[in-house]
Amino acid sequence: MSDRTYIENACEQFRTLLLEQLERTERMAAGSAPKDFASMEQITIGIVGGDGIGPIIMEQAERLLRKVMAEELSVGKIILKKIEGLTIENRMALGKAVPEDVLAEIKSCDVLLKGPTTTPKGGTLESANVTLRRELDLYANVRPVQVPEEGIDWIFYRENTEGEYVLGSRGVEVPGKLSMDFKVTTEPGTRRIAKAAFEYAKANGKKRVSIVTKANIMKKTDGNFTRICHEVAADYPGIEADDWYIDIMTANLVNKEIRNQFQVFVLPNLYGDIITDEAAEIQGGVGTAGSANMGDQYAMFEAIHGSAPRMIEDGLGDYANPSSIFKAAEMMIRHIGFTEKADRLAAVLEECNETEKHVVVTGFASGATCREFADYVMSKL
Repeated sequence: MSDRTYIENACEQFRTLLLEQLERTERMAAGSAPKDFASMEQITIGIVGGDGIGPIIMEQAERLLRKVMAEELSVGKIILKKIEGLTIENRMALGKAVPEDVLAEIKSCDVLLKGPTTTPKGGTLESANVTLRRELDLYANVRPVQVPEEGIDWIFYRENTEGEYVLGSRGVEVPGKLSMDFKVTTEPGTRRIAKAAFEYAKANGKKRVSIVTKANIMKKTDGNFTRICHEVAADYPGIEADDWYIDIMTANLVNKEIRNQFQVFVLPNLYGDIITDEAAEIQGGVGTAGSANMGDQYAMFEAIHGSAPRMIEDGLGDYANPSSIFKAAEMMIRHIGFTEKADRLAAVLEECNETEKHVVVTGFASGATCREFADYVMSKL
């Protein structure tokens, strides 16, 4: 195929992408009323094992949920629904990031507690997480990070359905010469993530929201992200909105002189993915952080780490640390309205993560397992 033919095909593909994204923009602009969990007679929680260490940590997370939510489960207020099929083997066999029957099962739930899923390198199979975020319109990735002894109390609002990830498997190329991927920023998509961040700041007495981009280089996408965030900020007098470039913000988070001054962050997809892992490492490692993916109709809660295939290959799967998925479960319980139960679980997790027992669990040499740590946590509830 000639270079000219590749270019013509790429132009047609780009036209299709533009039309799709404009249609998505119109749907977002129409909006929808958020789900009111307080008024619901029954809440269905989907349980998804995932890949690698996912089924191992999710088995313990389900046990934890059954203990914390025992009363609500017994009267049918809460339903736990196990969802099969979101495995790398099934997805590869079907050539689908999320098979249709699995997606239908997921959409029959209200919230999802999900183990990590593997995304193959190369090829065209999209990340299951990216697909779920788009299909369920989970536009806000919310990640709290706390280091109380240093006065660090951060929360990150990462835009979750746009940026580099939304079209990550649909770039164009002239083989052997050129490849291009695309980044997407929309007005309604940015406005709603900015509003979510400022609403959180307002509701929780926070006085500072930091907007993190690379607007000096990515002038169209990041430039508009910054502009829209400041337009939203104008509706929240008393909350300071400051601008930072992603490279200097990564340095700020390791600067002990200033990092405890930051409170709420709002940022595009890729930067949020990178910097929240850095923040989790400051907290104690990616295994200690939970992650919430929130939309108006659905929400998905998961561990911040991946599926750890090397642990499985080395026969260490049973020693996987469940702290991150336990934190995600606590965030989910809070999201669906059981604040007291979430507060109790949060306190227990903080206590357990600071004990010698946790050091033993994360230090593999002792022989302590994922289940033993789960038993320890549940003994404190």
